[in-house]
Amino acid sequence: MKAHKAPYLIKSIAEEHHFWSLPKPRHPLVSVYRFEDTVIKESLPELFMFDFYCISIKKNFKGKCVYGQHYYDFGSGVMTFLSPKQIMSHPRGDDAAKEGICLVFHAGYLLGYPLAKTIGNYGFFSYELSEALHLSEQEEATIEGIMDKIALEYQSNIDHYSQDVIVAQIELLLQYCNRFYNRQFITRKPQNSEILTRLEKLLNNYFNDPERLSSGLPTVQYIADELHLSPNYLSDMLRSFTGQTTQQHIHAKLIDKAKELLSTTSLSVSEVAFHLGFDYPQSFNKLFKNKTNYSPTEFRQSFN
Repeated sequence: MKAHKAPYLIKSIAEEHHFWSLPKPRHPLVSVYRFEDTVIKESLPELFMFDFYCISIKKNFKGKCVYGQHYYDFGSGVMTFLSPKQIMSHPRGDDAAKEGICLVFHAGYLLGYPLAKTIGNYGFFSYELSEALHLSEQEEATIEGIMDKIALEYQSNIDHYSQDVIVAQIELLLQYCNRFYNRQFITRKPQNSEILTRLEKLLNNYFNDPERLSSGLPTVQYIADELHLSPNYLSDMLRSFTGQTTQQHIHAKLIDKAKELLSTTSLSVSEVAFHLGFDYPQSFNKLFKNKTNYSPTEFRQSFN
């Protein structure tokens, strides 16, 4: 069997600048550059990771992007977000960005600022690259305006206020991106409806298959993999579309199945719990009462 090469880790921003044939960065922990100024080397590794955050606006692609199970042209601006150690492949040819701007910064650059603690709340840093943010013209102008302000501050002489200004702009940028992602969930209602339909079918099949249930309850990771989406993207999309996360959808289907078994079979509560993939009946009892305000026994007695 052919061994897969481990992704190459780009540890520093200076090393990244070297990879793209850019001048040395003005600061070791943060940088802003334009794709027009980069030179794509064919010798670059196929897979690599950054040891820092990377936010990009990419424009004028000739290729296409996979979004869920659909393809979308890169006609307008598209944003991608990479967290440290997230594996990516280097785009080449038509799939390489010909125009755009990129912001990179180490986690250490945020130390001492509230953003250091809250950046983990922005789920889109864990989305797959295929789940990029597609911007309208107005949104693109807003984002580029913020990126340009960061670039201007980055190019200016560094003083005691430089970091405060740049971190504040990064936080503003992320807040706008959060808003625009929620807009994207809303405007792509047909695609989201299809995903929801597939999710319901997947959960129905799982909970009606004793062999699958014997291995335990479906996990968010399993559901996301089956739907070809990242776990965070799926949960964020579902929350925007239905008000429930993936885990809540799993629990809702579980409770529906439990109610069916409790009301139509003579299985004991413990047998129902084991049938639904619980190792311990106590865990099932606790979840059922938390979701319905009744214990499984109380629910069953209400039918007698």
